[in-house]
Amino acid sequence: MKVLVVGGAGYIGSVTVEALVTKGHEVTVLDNLSCGHRNAVPADASFILGDTQSDSDLDQALLGHPDAVMHFAALSLVGVSVQNPALYFQNNVVGGIKLLDAMLRHSVGTLIFSSTCSVYGEPTDSPIDETLPLSPTNPYGDTKLAFEKILKWYANAYSMKYVSLRYFNAAGATTACGENHDPETHLIPVVLQVARGLRDSVTINGDDYQTPDGTCVRDYIHVSDLAQAHLLAMNFLMENDRSAIYNVGSERGFSVKEVIDVVRKVTGHPIPTVTGPRRPGDAAVLVASSKKIKEELGWKPEKTDLDTIIGDAWKWQQSHLQTGKPDAVNRV
Repeated sequence: MKVLVVGGAGYIGSVTVEALVTKGHEVTVLDNLSCGHRNAVPADASFILGDTQSDSDLDQALLGHPDAVMHFAALSLVGVSVQNPALYFQNNVVGGIKLLDAMLRHSVGTLIFSSTCSVYGEPTDSPIDETLPLSPTNPYGDTKLAFEKILKWYANAYSMKYVSLRYFNAAGATTACGENHDPETHLIPVVLQVARGLRDSVTINGDDYQTPDGTCVRDYIHVSDLAQAHLLAMNFLMENDRSAIYNVGSERGFSVKEVIDVVRKVTGHPIPTVTGPRRPGDAAVLVASSKKIKEELGWKPEKTDLDTIIGDAWKWQQSHLQTGKPDAVNRV
């Protein structure tokens, strides 16, 4: 099939492009490279430097009339979204609407959307399933929820169909593609930067939560398993005339301290820690129920243990990123 991947030079997008190409699909990537990396796009995929804010860029990307569009092109830093919500609503909501309108112009009606567990806010139930109330606690989560609502109404009015995948914490790497943000804010790559000598220590944001060791508990999903969920979602839309929303997580929670301990074991490096204050809006526990996607799409994650997830990320950082201070690191 022909697939347009918007934001396909980013972390999860590039791993998904890699999986699509491996399966023999014809892939075009549209990315403005504000967060992604050109050399993360496989050579077998076509690349267009462009932006969802540009009608002409979107028209160029859709000229080949793809069978499906995968949409990863969102800003995702929670703290920045609080400081500059206008930027996030412009990119994540307005840019998303422009993408949908361009799809309508080119008669492309199938979309797989990169959503987030942030749409649930701070749920009182765990594990989190798709029936829980939606109450984001930051502009980032609100933009994702807003676009999900827009998708629903576009699908109703214009005969479009979509799958929205609500990610939990993507981590790990393939041999070719890994996580490399600037600045880096995600726990596992940050702790690995300590192991590589790029940071002196890792800050634990709060150790007084109502959890077994006092630190936040999160659900980590291997990025290659997450990519497979996108391929299954695409196949579902090809075979069914309805839309769907799925959580995608490992269904197991690990605390911040547990993650740090596994990094110590995998890398053989001591990881100094500093305890800091809680971050506003951090829930104590966020763990997915992925029962629905397993039952309906047959999704079967293969890399669910934390040692494998962190081990793959560690191998990728060692093979793709130079040792040195963060401003000297090669951007891959």
